[in-house]
Amino acid sequence: MKKLIVILALFTGSAAMAQQDALYSQYMFNKLVLNAGYTGSREVMSADLMDRYQWVGIDGAPKTITFSMHTPLRNHRIGIGFYMYRDQLGPTVDQGFQSSYAYRLILPKGKLSFGIQAGFKYFKIDWEKIYSENPDYMFQGSQQNKITPDANFGIYYYTNRLFAGISSKHLLQNEYGVVKTDGKTAYSRLLMHFYGMAGLAVPISGEVLFRPSTLIKYVKNAPLQLDVNASFLIHELFWIGVTYRTESTLVFMTEFNLSKNLRLGYSYDVYLNQLVHYNKGSHEIRLGFDFDLFRNRMLTPRYF
Repeated sequence: MKKLIVILALFTGSAAMAQQDALYSQYMFNKLVLNAGYTGSREVMSADLMDRYQWVGIDGAPKTITFSMHTPLRNHRIGIGFYMYRDQLGPTVDQGFQSSYAYRLILPKGKLSFGIQAGFKYFKIDWEKIYSENPDYMFQGSQQNKITPDANFGIYYYTNRLFAGISSKHLLQNEYGVVKTDGKTAYSRLLMHFYGMAGLAVPISGEVLFRPSTLIKYVKNAPLQLDVNASFLIHELFWIGVTYRTESTLVFMTEFNLSKNLRLGYSYDVYLNQLVHYNKGSHEIRLGFDFDLFRNRMLTPRYF
């Protein structure tokens, strides 16, 4: 039954009641996967590796790995970068690559960045991993694997103390994951996803800084999702915080500044709805690295 739900969610086209993008709990530490305008905003070359294991204990639960890198150029108005990902859900694998470009306007108190991303998605399903007590022709299909072009757009404003951004992903809304069963063809179409984000850094004392942030996600035929986060930076050495996500999820997270250039983050999701009876939560671990190519832009600490 669990795998049947997976198949129905993937191949009911635009009526699927689920978001098509992978979920990230530590989005505030690397927004490149959500907003193209974030490209180059750390003012240094920044690399980030993230591994997420969702719904531990459920067979076929999502597993996502993402790697990204971005940097400003000597022309400080321009940022470039890329990210790649692999998102596995049961017998299905969604993977892709996006190159990223941003042009930044220098304003009196901050920078306003306009970013675009272009790349591809590749989706496949392994029918041999689907087992049914009562075999049906729906589980004996063949898939036409193909590379699907994809594009994203984002606007991102930031200063040393605050950020705000809006973005849209899957602008082309192409078809992907075409499946043929019993002479009939079914496919899923990419839907545009919309994101809004904002946050600020508020010093409480010389040793503690408070950083509230929020993320809003919307896609047609799925409920609006809201993440509200409250984090604290202690002695400029480590972050600790908690997020509440609508649909009854709490996320506990931390990030350690291991050195001026190296960061290690971890988060754990706890579900307060019916899922709590069937899984042991979700784990997400990150490793980030900054390298100052131009030897004059490194800021410590960086709050966003």
